Amino acid sequence: MVVVDQELCIGCGSCIDYCPVDAFSIEEGKARVDLDWCVECSTCVRAGVCPVDALSMPASFDEVREIRHYLSDPTTTKKLTGVPGRGTEEVKTNDVTGRIKRGEVGVCIELGRPGVGTTFREVEKVSMALARLGVSFEEQNPVSALFVDGSGRLDERMLDERVLSAIVEAKIEMMRIPEVIEVLRALEKDIETVFSLGMICRFDDDGNVPALDLIEASGITIRENAKVNVGLGRPLSEA
Repeated sequence: MVVVDQELCIGCGSCIDYCPVDAFSIEEGKARVDLDWCVECSTCVRAGVCPVDALSMPASFDEVREIRHYLSDPTTTKKLTGVPGRGTEEVKTNDVTGRIKRGEVGVCIELGRPGVGTTFREVEKVSMALARLGVSFEEQNPVSALFVDGSGRLDERMLDERVLSAIVEAKIEMMRIPEVIEVLRALEKDIETVFSLGMICRFDDDGNVPALDLIEASGITIRENAKVNVGLGRPLSEA
């Protein structure tokens, strides 16, 4: 957790403007951190915003608190997966990994954003709903590594832990896209944070994007984002 050296702090409030979750306040002329609200992103420390260097991060965290740190600080590498960042390499390296094959679609649901955040209680709502559809969760995703069983359930000690955002990643047969969208629509009013849905598929040989028709037929307005590789990798899978 962020530590404020009360002897050094001059109460200037510089840390307040840099905190993405408004965890800082000034009390009795000194900066204070709401440890329940802090997500351990280390933005304040990495940005060097304190003019007297009164802010620091601990050398280590307890097991549960560490989860806040590695899902909120993009400079960390997850011990569970060895992957930096909140998710996996995702579609950016699918030309090499072949995780998403023809006839499949990758589902990427991001809960929370800087300035909003989320708790794992909200994440669990999504993961358990997807698990009931029989999706295949991405093993190299740090959230997947935290499931206690195949139901998408998380350790109850984690449910109120806050992070800037968390990504649930899975794949499913492409023709089941409408089922995924229906499930998320049913959850929409119960999720107490912002969330976005990304779907990832391979192009057909003629350049067609086969998932688009299914998504549009489900009433979703598509915002097409492209992450295009130059194909220098040797594919591990041609399927």
